[in-house]
Parts: sequence; structure tokens; C-alpha cells
Amino acid sequence: MATIFLYLAAGLMLGSIPACSLGGDLLSIHSPDNHKIFALLRQLNTIPPQSCLNDRNDFKFPWKRGTITQMQGTQRTCFHHLMLQQIFELFTTEHSRAAWNRTVLYQLLSSLHHSLERLDGTEDESLACPYLISLVRKYFQRIRDYLEERKYSPCAWEVVRVQIARRLLLV
Repeated sequence: MATIFLYLAAGLMLGSIPACSLGGDLLSIHSPDNHKIFALLRQLNTIPPQSCLNDRNDFKFPWKRGTITQMQGTQRTCFHHLMLQQIFELFTTEHSRAAWNRTVLYQLLSSLHHSLERLDGTEDESLACPYLISLVRKYFQRIRDYLEERKYSPCAWEVVRVQIARRLLLV
């Protein structure tokens, strides 16, 4: 009986270790940083997404969840860093400050900055990074073009917010 208790306790302890400490090469959605970023993105919601159904757009995200989970550790870290960097750049614009609650927006930017600082120490020069940089930048350029085309309307920002929150679940 004592042996079973020890195995259960060991399993509980191993299960409570944050994912990022097991390899150090990937801060996954299970990290406190990503949970906070995701929660702050949800708090930015100012209008019901249902009212923006006519504004929906496919920004042609270049990967599926399975593709990202099959990436090597360094590639995933590079991808994660690039995604957070582009999200940070998108939400630091004047148009973004005009669209969102500034308190929540600044908390989001602070969390993104903190995550980027943590990833800066783990970033490695990988052969896949130039390819990833190109794909991620093109994806976010389509988002910027969409926002400009829609004149940075509240619905356009809402569509972008939802898309980015969904993509954050992949990294």
C-alpha cells in the first residue's frame, strides 16, 4: 500500500512540473505566460464576435496543429518567438491603441514583452528560421492588409483578435 502511495505521489509531482522546464526548448500553451496572454486577448473582446460574422476572413495560416507539433524543438522555439513578436508589433500600433481598452492592452503588451525576453535567451540560429520568418511575416502582413482594407474597424479588430487567440493555442 505504501508503494502505491509513493508511485501516486511521484506521478503527481512529475505531472506538476511546467512543460517548459522539461526541455527548455519550448514554452508551450501550458506555460503561465501563454495562459496569461491568451486570457488578456480574451479580455480585449469589446463587441460580440457574432456581430462581426460578415467580416470574417481566412488569413491562410500556413500550418496545422500537427505540423507545428512535429517541428523540432529549435524550430518550435523559433516559431513561437516569431509569432509572439508579430503579435506584439501588431498590438503596439496607434490603430490598436485606439481600438482596445488601454489597461488590458498594456497588460497584454507587457506579458508579450516578458515572454519575448524569456525566449530571447533560448533562441537558436536554425536553418528553418529564415523559412519560418518568411511564412510568419507573410501571415501577419495579410492581417495588416485586412485591417487597413477595413479601415481598422472594430469588427476587423475583433476578427483579428479571435484569429490570433486561436493561433496562439498552436504555439
